[in-house]
Amino acid sequence: MTPVQDLLAYLGASPSPYHAVDEAARRLTDAGFTEVAESAPWKPSVAGKPGFVRRGGALIAWRAPVRKQNWARGVRIIGAHTDSPNLRVKPNPDTTAFGYTQVGVEVYGGVLNNSWLDRDLAVSGRLTLTDGSHVLVNSVRPVARVAQLAVHLDREVNDKGLVLDKQLHLLPFTGLAPKKAGGLDAAGADGRSETAASFVAFLADLAGLDSALVATHDLMFHDATPPALIGLDEEFVASGRIDNLFSCWAAVRAITSTAAAPHGQIVALFDHEEVGSSSTTGAAGPLLERVIQRVFSGADLTTDQQAVALALSSCVSSDMAHAVHPNYAERHDPMHRPVPNGGPVIKSNANQRYASTPDTAAMFVAACDAAGVPHQQFVSKNTMPCGSTIGPITATRLGIDTVDVGCAMLSMHSARELCGATDAALMVDAMHAYLSA
Repeated sequence: MTPVQDLLAYLGASPSPYHAVDEAARRLTDAGFTEVAESAPWKPSVAGKPGFVRRGGALIAWRAPVRKQNWARGVRIIGAHTDSPNLRVKPNPDTTAFGYTQVGVEVYGGVLNNSWLDRDLAVSGRLTLTDGSHVLVNSVRPVARVAQLAVHLDREVNDKGLVLDKQLHLLPFTGLAPKKAGGLDAAGADGRSETAASFVAFLADLAGLDSALVATHDLMFHDATPPALIGLDEEFVASGRIDNLFSCWAAVRAITSTAAAPHGQIVALFDHEEVGSSSTTGAAGPLLERVIQRVFSGADLTTDQQAVALALSSCVSSDMAHAVHPNYAERHDPMHRPVPNGGPVIKSNANQRYASTPDTAAMFVAACDAAGVPHQQFVSKNTMPCGSTIGPITATRLGIDTVDVGCAMLSMHSARELCGATDAALMVDAMHAYLSA
């Protein structure tokens, strides 16, 4: 399977952060990595062989150096995030309006609102059962739609633009409500009621569960259209969640195809980056730090040796980058206009929204050169606000030199995004060189 075909498979298998972690865990296990329970004591042998832990939508994997004691030489870390902006199902989602059954949603992250209109939506996520266990669910088939208002009823939309109320206009409908006696629909005088059939019960049944066993849920909608190669020469990847499952896939593929080196290797896939990373599974939490400490302890490193090892370590924060848009080229700095299939993009910001420094950028350039991979540079135009990544958070929390990189893409934060097909292999090759150097 070619790298881009493998990327399409990973995207298709990962409609939610939980599924992305589950698929990453499967790939790591197939490559000889052993899952370790975070809640149990770790044997010293953990530090000497490939392993991983997972917590919800986050996963930390490591490959030990050629000698266990060589953890003292530091680690090469690749960080990414599993979450993407989307529509999350509210705790009490069921409602009806004017004969339609609808599902209440909460906007998660910086959603490009209009991109969710007139798409066939499937639902996925995780059910938490009354005994505390979890079950992943994925409808696969479309079960909902957010229909746009017809142009006949919004005559000025093409001239004055589309404005969407997140509470009212992004509510998906899932079917038609049952009729009351006399032929009236189930909605009250205001057109709404709370008598719709249970959406969560539908998903419980899909999972073969009694809905009474479901205590809570974390469910989200996604575009049901499968990932695809598009373009006259199939030079683009079109899919939901490219930001940032592309980087998760590349990191996992890189560490599973890289041999042990004189230093340790770590891949950290975090959740909740799109909403600030402040959670137990986000980059601002202690998960990565604790895993590193436990691995170092298993290698019998003293406190001082651990401090030295961290000082010798580095991190590649891999998120997506903004490709220049041919219809909006003025939104980019004239000298920094990355393009799809042009290779990894090194992202810099003087105000520390990205963690790249001249030294860490040079480090990643060296990795690209060693792999024979071209690279590009991105700096925001001064009049355009700069986004951020897990890079500055990881650098601040661990004190590790970090570089922010990514592959160029269009339609970032849309329900369906676009990136270059050949960039898949280029990023993996660059990551492989970084982990091996």
